[in-house]
Amino acid sequence: MRDDRTAPKVDLPFRQAVGRRAAGARDLYPFRFELPREVQMRRLHFLRRVPLLASAAIALAACSSGGSTTEGAAAGTEPPVASAAAQPSQGNGNTNGVPAGAVAGPSGGVTHASVKTASLGRGADLNGAIPFPADNAWNVDISNAPVDPNSANLIATLGASRGLHADFGAGLYEGAPIGIPYVVVGGTQPKVPIRFMTTWNENDPGPYPVPPDAPVEGEIVGSPGSGGDRHVIVIDRDNDRLYELYRAFPNDLGGWDADSGARFHLDSNVVRPGGQPGWTSADAAGLPIFPGLARYDEAARGEIRHALRFTASQTRKAYVPPATHAASSSTDANRPPMGMRVRLKASYAIPAGASTPVRALLQAMKTYGMILADNGSNWYVSGAPDDRWDNDALQALGQVKGSDFEVIRMDGLVVPASD
Repeated sequence: MRDDRTAPKVDLPFRQAVGRRAAGARDLYPFRFELPREVQMRRLHFLRRVPLLASAAIALAACSSGGSTTEGAAAGTEPPVASAAAQPSQGNGNTNGVPAGAVAGPSGGVTHASVKTASLGRGADLNGAIPFPADNAWNVDISNAPVDPNSANLIATLGASRGLHADFGAGLYEGAPIGIPYVVVGGTQPKVPIRFMTTWNENDPGPYPVPPDAPVEGEIVGSPGSGGDRHVIVIDRDNDRLYELYRAFPNDLGGWDADSGARFHLDSNVVRPGGQPGWTSADAAGLPIFPGLARYDEAARGEIRHALRFTASQTRKAYVPPATHAASSSTDANRPPMGMRVRLKASYAIPAGASTPVRALLQAMKTYGMILADNGSNWYVSGAPDDRWDNDALQALGQVKGSDFEVIRMDGLVVPASD
């Protein structure tokens, strides 16, 4: 499936870097290496703080936090959710990431802002549940949103003649499941300590309810500790919380080591109360990963009601909400910033003979679009592994070219201060 997995990834000096072992910790996995000091310093230099857009936690829109229970660090409590007045300004065309002209997604047949109906286990069916409210940036209908004036140049950078690629599917690729896995747990799942192995302080502290056998992205079957990004995604369905880790390894203390970690509130538009503008997450753009994954359970039903996640090989030192972080040193205005949203053009005719899941994917790209979330191969669409995917059918996405897309107008672009 990943036919150009080894293609150069220009903006990956930090995402390719591997975790640093804490002093005195026993390294259980042979695939981990020391993070060179010069790489650490370069990343710290790169992540100089931008001026805060608000003194409180980052939010995509101001609204009630919701949720019935809390969980947090050593004291066992989460940071309090900031009041609406303390959140970044709301409305179209500013920091909440909802494009001008967008409308809330339909609610019929689904449940927004709660995942309590989800099944339990690896790759579990959410049974119609959709993270975040219907008016969240991930869930709004952007089919009538205005086009960015620089759309053609941005699409050219991504590759106008290049086809889409499903970075997910059934079975294994090079010994590992294809896609970014997740696990759904109940509210009684024990929370374990999380040790962050890097020196940048942009993480939500543990404990996190990560099972000892949580699935890890890219880990080769039978080779513990293998894999690149090694994302771990856990959904606590009973508390409507999402936990995501980057470069995660189980340790010998009963918890997990990771380079980055973030906690998200799935029942609120205040998606990450502990975060700040300029922060990364387990994803380069500072976004949650899970809401943008293509999942078989919803694609097979014929309708995906949220934006999808995709990657690009050349990005800009800028981000547009709902993203909160840039991951490049380039200031080229023709490179896409993190958080940029593309939409499959209305003129594109979805093939009548395409499978139900593929038609659902393409329609979602028309209605909700795709959000740039990480550095990687151009036009790679993210999804969860599932043995029910038809890999041959997914190849049809390659017939959809970059020229079939347009960029949604980027309001609220943030350019980090120069060092």
